[in-house]
Amino acid sequence: MRKFSAIIAALLIATPVHAAGFSDWAAIVVAGDWHAHDGSASEAFDNARRDVSFALMRIGFNAANIQQFSVRPERYPSQQPMRADPQTISNALWDLSNRTSGGCLIYFSSHGSGDGVVVGEKVYAPDALADVVSNSCGDRPTIVIISACFSGVFVPALSGPNRFVMTAARPDRSSFGCGSDNKYPYFDTCFLQSMPATHDFPDLAVAVKQCVSNLEKKTGMSPPSQPQVSIGDKVVAELPRW
Repeated sequence: MRKFSAIIAALLIATPVHAAGFSDWAAIVVAGDWHAHDGSASEAFDNARRDVSFALMRIGFNAANIQQFSVRPERYPSQQPMRADPQTISNALWDLSNRTSGGCLIYFSSHGSGDGVVVGEKVYAPDALADVVSNSCGDRPTIVIISACFSGVFVPALSGPNRFVMTAARPDRSSFGCGSDNKYPYFDTCFLQSMPATHDFPDLAVAVKQCVSNLEKKTGMSPPSQPQVSIGDKVVAELPRW
């Protein structure tokens, strides 16, 4: 009996931390703007915010641990997003991380520049976001996805052993699909389309990159955005599958 108990204890100790899936992860999903690339109104970013949040729930995230943000929250009362602002986002991630014990996921869909990602009237700089993520998530496994033009500027600041970072474009390239007629930006389209056919974030990254390339070729967009991926040497073993 003692031997059997010791075996059970060893198995429990050896159980990977991701056995519980994403149910105790904290997640924020941000639509940082409501303008198309030509300045007209667009629902693309808020559509992405809404449907990325639903997609996360489908792979095991707890709805209570996902906070959505919009620069026009009054338009979406049934979805209950908070108003997107860097300080509010920082506070929400802190609160979510303190009531959960799993990892963190941060997803932005917006316009971007070489200085960072647009959030309302402000630009959220890579170093500022890196500080927020480090303060709230520490050494927990953390996924950061930035869907914006020039979003590769975030990779150096956010990369780390416990980080999975993916951006929609190189630091010197635009991404596409931010017009008034687009349902989602191209990257978000590919993220949502690829998730059901994959089973973890590393495989999802490969599928999204191929999907974006195919979509850009099909629509004649150039130069290619070339989404970027940085995967820390410790994070893969800590990322749940779905």
